[in-house]
Amino acid sequence: MPTDARSVAEPSGPADTRELEAGLDALQTATPAPGRPERVQRLSRALLAPAVALTVLLAIWQVVTLAGVRPGYVMPGPSDVAAAFGQLWQRGDVQAAVATSLERGVVGFVVAVLIATPVGLLVARVRWVRTAIGPLITGLQVLPSVAWVPAAIIWFGLTDATVYFVILMGAVPSIINGLVSGIDHVPPLFRGVGRVLGAGRLQMIRWVILPAALPGYLAGLRQGWAFSWRSLMAAEIIAVGGTIGFGLGSLLQQGRELQLMSTVIVAILLILVVGILVELAVFAPLERRLLHNRGLSPDRAR
Repeated sequence: MPTDARSVAEPSGPADTRELEAGLDALQTATPAPGRPERVQRLSRALLAPAVALTVLLAIWQVVTLAGVRPGYVMPGPSDVAAAFGQLWQRGDVQAAVATSLERGVVGFVVAVLIATPVGLLVARVRWVRTAIGPLITGLQVLPSVAWVPAAIIWFGLTDATVYFVILMGAVPSIINGLVSGIDHVPPLFRGVGRVLGAGRLQMIRWVILPAALPGYLAGLRQGWAFSWRSLMAAEIIAVGGTIGFGLGSLLQQGRELQLMSTVIVAILLILVVGILVELAVFAPLERRLLHNRGLSPDRAR
């Protein structure tokens, strides 16, 4: 008995329809997990370019040093900087400075997130609040955080409160603006669907607006960390003494006062390395996971 082609092509019932939709979704979203050799190759490719660039920069640095463009005490070579790093490490200065600055940066950033997130929601959702303080927040983001250091020293003295105040004034506006920008870019259709499904105000924020605003929020968090780290270094360089501990900014200032250019370069490199490591260990994985969950990761596009 011949089979009707239409009956074969179309699902016969709701269960078949759900299975067909699930299969189509799997075809669109599922990607095979890379095997170990593929992961190793991908990691090798990711590390090769930075390694080559670092080697080239070190070679140029060494050539400039050997050419005698500037005296050795003004422009030390890589070997001199490595020797200075070894001495600072043996004295424990490197470990103390990195631990102190990293602790301050993380604590200040976490507090900034806890303050900026509810304020950002308020600014994004309440029109008169945005009209009243929106321009002020944008102005604070543009204001260099180093401008707050003298005022903070007068208000709080040479204490850790000065450092944390400068960090907050640098990070909070960036996080607020990132969250507001993310919420502004949530499609109105999402809110409409949430209302149709009976979501209340808090449910709308928790399950609809915040997930949809995550890309902008993550960009604000990343920029907030960058401002936190810069503000921290500015505060540590200027506010030295009192009960303020020894951080990377203090190490940089110490090298300047003693006219030890090798120490100055060691401090600069440590500040740079810590910033890069935080980016690679925290924000880059969060961004990859976010893109992956939304089907936007480069690996899926291939």
